Amino acid sequence: MSTDPALTAPTVSSTLEAAPDAPGSEPEHAKRRGAGRNLPAAIAVGAGLAVLLFVALFVVPQAFAVLAAIAMVIAVLEVTRALAEGGLRLPQTPLLVGVIGMVVSTVVFGAEGLLVATAAAVCVLILWRVSESMGLSALRDVAGGVFALAWIPFLGCFLLLLFAQEQGQMLVLLAILGPVGNDIGGYVAGVLLGKHPMAPRISPKKSWEGFAGSLLLGTAGVTAVGTLALDLPWWAAAAIGAVLVLVSTGGDLSQSLLKRDLGIKDMGHLLPGHGGVLDRIDSILLAAPTTYIMLEVLLP
Repeated sequence: MSTDPALTAPTVSSTLEAAPDAPGSEPEHAKRRGAGRNLPAAIAVGAGLAVLLFVALFVVPQAFAVLAAIAMVIAVLEVTRALAEGGLRLPQTPLLVGVIGMVVSTVVFGAEGLLVATAAAVCVLILWRVSESMGLSALRDVAGGVFALAWIPFLGCFLLLLFAQEQGQMLVLLAILGPVGNDIGGYVAGVLLGKHPMAPRISPKKSWEGFAGSLLLGTAGVTAVGTLALDLPWWAAAAIGAVLVLVSTGGDLSQSLLKRDLGIKDMGHLLPGHGGVLDRIDSILLAAPTTYIMLEVLLP
């Protein structure tokens, strides 16, 4: 599981998406860099989520899998409602059962359990949906459901795989620090220095100056934790940090594009100043498997 940078620090996403504008024109507010959201509320919620994550990681580690499962269930509900705006009708029951099954299988059986549970969840989803109706609409709904399973619980369960390893708490923290640094560094640098939009048609307030701030703070944070707490070679920690920032930026832009296509600003409204749970954990969902794979490749 922003937990999500959001679950670790009082952050406001550097992307700060705006409502869709007319294609082919740069929105006027893209030229103004500002908070864009309720900053005091965002800080308060971020601090609360940070405390919640710290407790789940270091005080009551038995609760971490439960916290991850809750976050993924809420995120799946959010993406189900969001995709309904695009005309998709994802069956919630098999999706939610699939999330719980994938979490439990990962905790009990590890990576093999995750793979088997994912395959089973996809099969149940297909059978459930086609039992209701056939045709092109059913095919589209199944594709959307498989997308939701792959995006949220499958990627999110890599946090549980990291947690199960030696020094698992610090490995999870390492995976989350990349997106956290990406959000904080990008937000601060973007507000203070942002002048050159990175992708104005997708996320108007995301700037190249903000990306430089993301790269600096995200890489520095991951390098510090990796070398001081995990005894990783500095070059390996720095490489992981830089890649996590790139992946987090890609995750931000991808979700911005999805929300833009659906005509929505946020995936949900559960977290004041942040949007929904999925708005907070979108980058972490990509950072978790990236961290897992890079540790396996760089430090076999």
